[in-house]
Amino acid sequence: MAASSRLTLIAAILGTSIVFIDGSVVNVALVPIQHDLGGGLAAQQWVVDAYLLTLGSLILVGGSLGDIFGEVRVFRLGVAWFGLASVLCAVAPNVDTLIVFRGLQGIAGALLTPASLALITATFSGVERGAAIGTWTAWAGISTVIGPLIGGWLIGVSTWRVIFFLNVPIAIATLVISARVPHPESRRENVHVDYVGGALCVIGLGAIVFGFIEQPRRGWDAAVGAALLGGAAALATFISWERRHPQPMLPLRLFRMRNFRVANIETFSVWGGLAAWSFFLTLFLQQLVGYSPFRSGLATLPVTLVMFGLSRYAGRYSMRFGPRLLMGLGPLIAGGSVVVLARLPTHLDYWTDLLPPLLGFSLGLTMTVAPLTTTVLSDAGALDAGIASGVNNAVARVAGLLAIAVVGIAASSGAAKLTEHGFHVAMLVTGGLMCAGGVTGAVGIRNP
Repeated sequence: MAASSRLTLIAAILGTSIVFIDGSVVNVALVPIQHDLGGGLAAQQWVVDAYLLTLGSLILVGGSLGDIFGEVRVFRLGVAWFGLASVLCAVAPNVDTLIVFRGLQGIAGALLTPASLALITATFSGVERGAAIGTWTAWAGISTVIGPLIGGWLIGVSTWRVIFFLNVPIAIATLVISARVPHPESRRENVHVDYVGGALCVIGLGAIVFGFIEQPRRGWDAAVGAALLGGAAALATFISWERRHPQPMLPLRLFRMRNFRVANIETFSVWGGLAAWSFFLTLFLQQLVGYSPFRSGLATLPVTLVMFGLSRYAGRYSMRFGPRLLMGLGPLIAGGSVVVLARLPTHLDYWTDLLPPLLGFSLGLTMTVAPLTTTVLSDAGALDAGIASGVNNAVARVAGLLAIAVVGIAASSGAAKLTEHGFHVAMLVTGGLMCAGGVTGAVGIRNP
């Protein structure tokens, strides 16, 4: 691997690591945040979902901006913005402003995430591209899982606010490294950003998520009903607008490609399950089992180790032999392992009750993530790399957003806090989501 290519990969990994870390590290801070700033389960969901909402609904705009103005420029802007928004989160005086600042973080993530994958796609080709994407996804998965470990330790020795300050030195290091990347910009000429499509997407998703999160507390009142119906109408209008717009934010033509279409359906199931798994398992370990933030993060360390060791090989295998086997079998193994978690008692033994299903989940997730990302990007040319990765990342973030909100309804049963029964229900639904993704991949994916 050439030195310039290595720098590109390092910059892409560092930049997106803060996005994925903040997608999970906040989970271990939810209980300390609640003790400090107040709020119940609904507020905890909004601290997570405000980030996922702007990230998921604007990531398509971010992909388009990278294609139009150049992925390096948009990547650097996103990294700098993310660092600034993290500082605002760290000094938030109350839960409402924290939720707003989390939304600003999500906007920054929507800029830098698709740009980072577009950088890799434009830099590498063939088997090397599969290995590079495998390395990127490995570190993305590692960031997702190791975030709670580092964050839990920092919260234990300091305060929950320090987890946001942690992003600042990473952002600075990323900007320094990216400044040394001699990467030519691949821009499209005479193309404009689809602002109307972006606005409709944000309004539609925001209204639906509001309805799902507030339903356990409000019941099926007029506000919840209006939010759900209005959100659905806005999303329907969004699809109609994208069909007619000459330069759509979401190019529906990409979904005519079988593997692209099927892989995104599988992404919705798998990443929705992953987000709900992380959110509810962390709350269960802290609120019901009595783990500290650090111990709850340490509990999921095996997932990090397995993904670190095996993801690169999964990416290589999918490029060499085809992704169908891994994309079918991986989610089934992960989903089956999550279903086993539905029997966890509150007085659990880590080595016999929690570790075995975690190892199975780790193996299944590792088999899935790199081939899934590689498959999505393989049909897209260099000019569509940004928007293709943006679509896939949008699907993943929206899936997590909706999964936490919808599974929260099934798990809460109107309670202000998570119960043991609610956790068991959440794991059953989550496991079912991931297994559905495996069936989708096994039936729908075609090896090249």
